[in-house]
Amino acid sequence: MAQNEQDGTFMRKPLLALPATLALLAGLSQPAMAFDPAAMTDSEKTAFGIAIRDYLLSHPEVVMEAVQALRDKEYAAQSDRDTQMIASLEDQLFDDGYSWVGGNPEGDVTIVEFMDYRCGYCRQAFSEVEELVASDGNIRLIVKEYPILTEGSTLSSQFAIAAKLIYGDDAYKTLHDALITMRADATPETLVDLANTLGFDGASIATRAQSFEVSDMIGRNHDLARQLQISGTPTFILNGTMQRGYEPLDSMRARVAALRAEG
Repeated sequence: MAQNEQDGTFMRKPLLALPATLALLAGLSQPAMAFDPAAMTDSEKTAFGIAIRDYLLSHPEVVMEAVQALRDKEYAAQSDRDTQMIASLEDQLFDDGYSWVGGNPEGDVTIVEFMDYRCGYCRQAFSEVEELVASDGNIRLIVKEYPILTEGSTLSSQFAIAAKLIYGDDAYKTLHDALITMRADATPETLVDLANTLGFDGASIATRAQSFEVSDMIGRNHDLARQLQISGTPTFILNGTMQRGYEPLDSMRARVAALRAEG
């Protein structure tokens, strides 16, 4: 997943520092009675510290268990926050009136993808999302143009949106697919040539791409991403859940199945 609007990787920040680990282990080792470390003498504190160190050296798996427990807790908390944010922004996400909508318009699962044409992970996800939607038959797909990486990213999104405004949804899809798989640099010249090759008037699209209407749509997508705390691509919204970053096809299918099982 693109991170800090520069690269195609995404890493979670550390969730556990050593002091927090020791504090957690100290709490787990408490007897049923109240335990007040402040009441310990210096010698008791020293002995207690040595005991913890010896225990950790003998049972290092305990540390990993504590780390995983805190990670699970943080993940659950983040999922809850994501769900609340998505619920508060439903109209902008699922019915903004300008984003391209594909798949099954009546699908029981809606996937919103925030994407950047120059993002390597977006390119990797493209064919798999296409396969997911086509093979499932009951997924509604919404594409949010979210250029964050390069000038070519912005030029590509402007061009795709302009094509949609001039020629409609089918033309947008044709150009979108060509842009996400294009290996050449995205420049005004290469974009016009690409559109001409596909049978469109590239010069007209290029002119419309510089309009306020187009820049306003991209700006609204950026505002929406900021409210959702999205900083990288691809990011997917699946009904009321968020998936930050690329996941392979089987994982995406499992997410969709889980949503349906939840009702």
